[in-house]
Amino acid sequence: MSEMFTFQAETQQLLDILIHSLYTEREIFLRELLSNASDALNRMQFTQLTESDVLDPEAELKITITSDEEAGTMTISDTGIGMTREEVIENLGTIARSGAKNFIQALKDAPNSEAAQNIIGQFGVGFYSVFMAADTVQVVTRSYKPDAEAVMWEADGGTAYSIEPAHKETRGTDIIIKLKDDAKEFASPWKIKDIIRRHSDYIAFPIYVGDDEDPTNKQTAIWRKSPSEVTDEEYDAFYKQFTLDFGEPLHRIHMRADVPMQFYALLFIPSTAQQNMFSPRKEPGLALYSRKILIDEYNNDLLPEYLQFVQGVVDSEDLPLNVSRESVKADRIIARLKGTLTKRIMSDLKKMAANEPDDYLSIYEEFGRYLKQGVVAAPQDKDDLMELLLFQSTHDDDVDEYISLQGYVDRMVEGQNEIYYVVADDFSTARRSPHLEPFRQRGIEVLYFSDPVDAMLPMGLTDYKGHSFRAVDEADIDLTDVGTPKEDENQPEPLESSSTETLIDRVKSVLGSRVSDVRMSKTLVGSPARLISQENGGTRHMFRINRLLDREYEMPVKALELNPRHPLLHNLSHMLDGNPSSPMIDLVVMQLFETALLQEGIHPDPASMAARLNMLMEAATGTAVETLDFASVLPEKEAPEAKMADVEAPEAEAFTPEPSSSPEEPDSAEEPEA
Repeated sequence: MSEMFTFQAETQQLLDILIHSLYTEREIFLRELLSNASDALNRMQFTQLTESDVLDPEAELKITITSDEEAGTMTISDTGIGMTREEVIENLGTIARSGAKNFIQALKDAPNSEAAQNIIGQFGVGFYSVFMAADTVQVVTRSYKPDAEAVMWEADGGTAYSIEPAHKETRGTDIIIKLKDDAKEFASPWKIKDIIRRHSDYIAFPIYVGDDEDPTNKQTAIWRKSPSEVTDEEYDAFYKQFTLDFGEPLHRIHMRADVPMQFYALLFIPSTAQQNMFSPRKEPGLALYSRKILIDEYNNDLLPEYLQFVQGVVDSEDLPLNVSRESVKADRIIARLKGTLTKRIMSDLKKMAANEPDDYLSIYEEFGRYLKQGVVAAPQDKDDLMELLLFQSTHDDDVDEYISLQGYVDRMVEGQNEIYYVVADDFSTARRSPHLEPFRQRGIEVLYFSDPVDAMLPMGLTDYKGHSFRAVDEADIDLTDVGTPKEDENQPEPLESSSTETLIDRVKSVLGSRVSDVRMSKTLVGSPARLISQENGGTRHMFRINRLLDREYEMPVKALELNPRHPLLHNLSHMLDGNPSSPMIDLVVMQLFETALLQEGIHPDPASMAARLNMLMEAATGTAVETLDFASVLPEKEAPEAKMADVEAPEAEAFTPEPSSSPEEPDSAEEPEA
């Protein structure tokens, strides 16, 4: 005989919240039911160890799912501990208790509060997620106790449910679902298997779908095994299945811990930073499990952003779940997990860098950009990250040779107390920079910041173990007491001061506001000119990042330094003395400036130099100067401010460097003699 039970008044409101608000994906209901079945099987497994008088003692501990696509029904059966009539009322009626009212209030006040979790039981809130997809649900269950009778619970998600005696010869629970018309896809065996593989693949008990003789789920969670029990082949097979990356991972970490919390982790550094278009891993983040049930496919809270390239799984018995089991409460347990995982990964990387430099270099070449990002974005971890940075340098001038910051400090020359670097768009441009000439002359090593993302490093790299970082294009660098300069007896004498003043005035006249100042250099050796920065802030290189990201940016206005010993400057000075009205002077000055822009990697339109270069070659090969149209290749004296990209970017994201001095008030401070 069927007996009706009425839920309390707020039950319908609670079901509405569970069905429509807490779950973002309807398929989660199947994960919840499988999790409950697994709990029942676990309890049965333990009971068999402690009690001898049980129903169906030889029955396989398993879960079976059958469905009828045409009828729109599915049944989830387990051979677990089952329930008596009293336990059905106790467990499936939990939602009707007075605590439901407090639960609703907890959701209103703080959706992730501890109170919101208290209602979860064996068939608590998770079980009721079934009504996202079900019109009606029947639960037919029989307890493991031999003298217990079977019972059926039935509800349609409304304010009442019924309980009546049922016929069931075997131990366990059958959940019979009549699917809504718009949810009949869940009766498809293919859909069922897909959900199992994505959410419940590592439930310890076999899950059979339809008439399949083999279970759909893998059951064995490799990360829960002892590392000594897992072979390299098994690790590689899991990695390939998990990522669809058929190369070998560059590094592997298998962790197990019981105190102060219990968790398991299996982490991999992938073989490449390139995204595999076939990989099931479409986003960064670790796969987070709770007792082998997938909770979050892409959890970004377990590792800092600079380690988001790491792939793998974390599984814990201690995770505090919110009511939907779709996310993890961000509390001190997660923070502790993050700290433990981060510490282990960083420790492994440091050991590799020290003891297996070739293996570490393989990782750094793929993922060094993440670590560099961390130097800027995670200043609290900067000291650890700096130990992992590697750079090419002038010491070898070899694209395949790298040096650490500690290695650089160990190679400092006499009198050196600063770390010097040059920022460029690539290695070839960096090694040809005219800024390096005085450093090479004195045997001072310079680091190449030649990766496109290196332009942001000066914002985080301010000092290392008491040594300040200095860009080689800074105007006030004094190398007088650093290293030993190589004397060059073939160097021509510098121009006379009167000649340099005339030349500087002419260059300023030609370039106008394109430069913040023009002055003679005391450091250049082989190059006729270079552009120097008169501001030393760490953000002054960010225009390179904005350019890389196709954001709007402005070309920084720099000072032009001229080499008074260079033959080109001597020739220009002679032309000014003999024929100051010659159009060739302005042509050469403009080309000198734009060549310096090109060497800096900041020329907005290198192709625009072609016409001027052709004209210079014509004049050099004998064409009469008076026949050439110089006006066509010389821009106006005062050019409008030039934008370096047409792509419009949000104001807050675009970085526009301000020149340290204006054309009207040039900074005339001279560089100390090197």
